[in-house]
Amino acid sequence: MVRIGFLHSVIRREEKLLLEVLAAQPGVEVVPLDDRVLAFALPGRPAAVDLVLDRSLTHSRALYALRLFESAGVRCVNLSRAVGLCGDKLLTSIALAEAGIPQPEVRTAFTPEAALAAIEEMGYPVVLKPCVGSWGRLLAKVNDRDAAEALLEHKVTLGSYQHGIFYIQRYVEKRGRDIRAFVVGGECVAAIYRTSEHWITNTARGGAASNCPVNDALADLCVRAARAVEGDVVALDLFEGEDGYLVNEVNHTMEFKNSVAPTGVDIPGLIVRHVLSLARGAEIMAEAAHG
Repeated sequence: MVRIGFLHSVIRREEKLLLEVLAAQPGVEVVPLDDRVLAFALPGRPAAVDLVLDRSLTHSRALYALRLFESAGVRCVNLSRAVGLCGDKLLTSIALAEAGIPQPEVRTAFTPEAALAAIEEMGYPVVLKPCVGSWGRLLAKVNDRDAAEALLEHKVTLGSYQHGIFYIQRYVEKRGRDIRAFVVGGECVAAIYRTSEHWITNTARGGAASNCPVNDALADLCVRAARAVEGDVVALDLFEGEDGYLVNEVNHTMEFKNSVAPTGVDIPGLIVRHVLSLARGAEIMAEAAHG
């Protein structure tokens, strides 16, 4: 019997799809791990699961819970290292840059004065993003100096840790669409176009999904980018630049409910297959260690 720990908070459509696939697998038991009621003791104690699949909606809870499970010797998908990198846009950009992955120009600064100087040097328009965030929230397209000064003042006044680091990205003209691609177990399994009249094309913000054929160049870049952030199961947001694809972001607890129908790919099934392969490998290794 393989026991899969299912780390979650709210159960959305994606989690329901994964749980349905897991329930249909012979010899598999799902152990719900609600991050709203979990408590841990140190040092990490052996957990009664073979693998933890992360579907938590809260970056901080996922990051620390996965690290605690890892300290108890449990394999996690994704690894806490990947969650830490993907959950912070600046750390993602650094990892991509170190791996030679093409991405839009990024600059960062720690004061509004330094941020304004960086923006002026880059040239308008730019996009200001919080380092930690999702679903296209708190993004701002900055078209001129007046807007830059106002937005930087707002971020300073808000005063939270999230707004104290200025992540500045060169605006890329997407011509109404971008790409979301899915990597599972080192393979780019599917991709969609996200089309919108708005410059933010996230499906969570109303972008329409349609199938994007996965060519060799797209697949190779996505696999290399996933490897750069150590991701087992990730979704990548990409732009179609003049000289090829640019990786915009990498997402660790990816949404896929709007991508199964247009691509015809059983994304939850592929995730479960990869998870069970890793879990059974971990189970065999544990039995050998105790054998």
